[in-house]
Amino acid sequence: MHNRLKFALALFLAACCTSAPAQTYAVGADVSFLAKAEQDGVVFKDNGKAMDALTILRNHHYNWVRLRIFRDPAVGQWKLPNDLDYTLALARRAHTLGLHFLLDFHYADSWADPGKQPTPDPWLHLTHKQLTKRVYRYTRDTVAAFARAGLMPDMVQVGNEITNGMLWPDGKLPANWNNFADLVKAGIRGVRAGRHGKPMPQIMIHIDRGGDPAGSVKFFDQLLAHNVSFDVIGLSYYPWWHGSIDSLQQNLRNLAARYNRPIVVVEAAYNWTPAEYKGAEHKDKDAPFPETPEGQLAFLKAVDAAVRATPGGLGQGVFWWEPCVEGRLRTRGFFDNDNNALPVIHTFDPAQ
Repeated sequence: MHNRLKFALALFLAACCTSAPAQTYAVGADVSFLAKAEQDGVVFKDNGKAMDALTILRNHHYNWVRLRIFRDPAVGQWKLPNDLDYTLALARRAHTLGLHFLLDFHYADSWADPGKQPTPDPWLHLTHKQLTKRVYRYTRDTVAAFARAGLMPDMVQVGNEITNGMLWPDGKLPANWNNFADLVKAGIRGVRAGRHGKPMPQIMIHIDRGGDPAGSVKFFDQLLAHNVSFDVIGLSYYPWWHGSIDSLQQNLRNLAARYNRPIVVVEAAYNWTPAEYKGAEHKDKDAPFPETPEGQLAFLKAVDAAVRATPGGLGQGVFWWEPCVEGRLRTRGFFDNDNNALPVIHTFDPAQ
């Protein structure tokens, strides 16, 4: 079959035959740093009352959590907390509160994002075939640990912001699309093999191009051309990197029309105090919202409205990146310097 005809058929099948079931609109939060903040003595409060942070989120109509996992963060550059035991414990807390759970595989020992997708040192010597098997086994064994604990994820990301590939150099894009597709498929097979009879989680493919329609289509066209089967499109959207709300909305419309799959803005955040749009070094940036508590609230409302306006009901959720955090990232969180909840916490509360 001619290559163009093959690709057209792939797009048709993607539009008409996607198997992803409809889901409740996801009001989500990546809370991967929550337990570390608590260990360091942070006590989160809502209206001045100390309370479990996940309970605060649930009380304000959050129904999903997202948790990232690193292979062995103890050996990574940043010594991050997000290993298997730590993530299982947070997943158990979310499960107890009835929250849905998205598991985010980084396939690294530290941060994996569009600018870096580091292969763990013990995997660097492997051939492509061996690396593919390792990804499969690692994914299978990790998912099996959650299944055995009764904490099976509802959704799994195979890779984090994988616009430029994963597990560099073997799966680096654009040079190594065949290798990259093999690695993603191995991760998906690992999810399926590790579930121990539990329902198959939805598979999310996550890129960073929230406001880049051309870049998003370029990536997902190639992914489908390489016969990667997945359920949900995940996007990151930070306006200082990814453009205006209008560009986000255009991207959501285009992706919905082209692929007919659920789309989730799986990372979004905005500062409640000046950070990204201050100082001479940022004079070329125009803040789309004030970097104030009220501006942060307006930002999340605008992102949510853009997602909900996606044609066909295919805009299916928004996740805030790290609302319950300490240190320098606190300016993007949901709590002020006294750990009291900010106005943004009320975004999804019913109108009074």
